Parts: sequence; C-alpha cells; structure tokens
Amino acid sequence: PPAPAPEALPTETQRADAWMAKLTPEQRTRWNPAHPFEMRRTGAVEDADAASPAARPAERMVWLRTAARLSDDPALHRYLLAYASDHSFITTALLPHGITWLTPGVQVASLDHVMWFHEPFRVDEWLLYVIDSPVAHGARGLVRGRVFTESGKLVASTAQEGLIRKRGAQP
Repeated sequence: PPAPAPEALPTETQRADAWMAKLTPEQRTRWNPAHPFEMRRTGAVEDADAASPAARPAERMVWLRTAARLSDDPALHRYLLAYASDHSFITTALLPHGITWLTPGVQVASLDHVMWFHEPFRVDEWLLYVIDSPVAHGARGLVRGRVFTESGKLVASTAQEGLIRKRGAQP
C-alpha cells in the first residue's frame, strides 16, 4: 500500500517527545524508547497524544528494521520479524475505543499469535507492517497484519487474538 518513505517519518523517540511530559510517572516507566528495532509510524493519527488519545479507525502502518546490520542467516531474519511483529499489534484493536496500553487500568495480553512467511526478506532493511483490527468485543480483539518489503513485495502475514480490557470493569 502507499506509504511515506521511512526516512521522511519521525522516530519513536521524536514522536514521544511531544507527549511524554503529559504522562504520569507510572506511565513513563511503562514506555521504554530503547528497542532493538527502529520503528517509524505513518500517518497523522499516529502522532496522537498517548496520554489522552482520540478514538480512530483500527488500522496503522509501521516501518521497521533492526537497529544494526545482521548476518545473512534467513532463519535469524524470520525469528526477529516474528519478535517484532508483536509490537503495535494487539494494541491496534484499542484504537476505536480511545484508549492505549498507557491508559490506567487497561490490561492487554496476547492469547495467540500466528505468522506465515511467503518470501525471503531481510529484517535489517525497511519493512512496512500494515495492521488492522476487524473486531474488538467482549474483552478480546482480533488483529491482522501484512509485511511488505520497501519495493512492495508481500513477505509475511500475521494474525493475533488478544485480551483487551479495563481491570475492574463490569461485563
């Protein structure tokens, strides 16, 4: 799908600078900018304030790659993409509800996560992760993802069901 070039987008740390001061000390301890992957979100909705988010469609696109160059072992690239595919995944189902994983009382946990690899790729080169959530209801959310190379080749697909609820909330 069409997306801005990753180099044209702010880093996670640059994005967070705008809203970190609004977070409580407890919320700040839950956000860690140190990550083995460089990630850059597309679209203006991704610049939303994490401390007071607005409800929006359950979809996002994230460019990702490892912070360092890797060996040529294809298995290593698959392992690391499987790890990275969990980032920003189930939390996509929270977007229509106007909450984030930083919202007090919100509990998010993966119930299952599956991944299919279609073509060879390098996770140390930019990959576009396109995520959407068709449903979130009854304390569960379903998300789907597709991973594309910078040239547009689909290299992997993902799906996840997760627990998403506010602790102490009545059914």
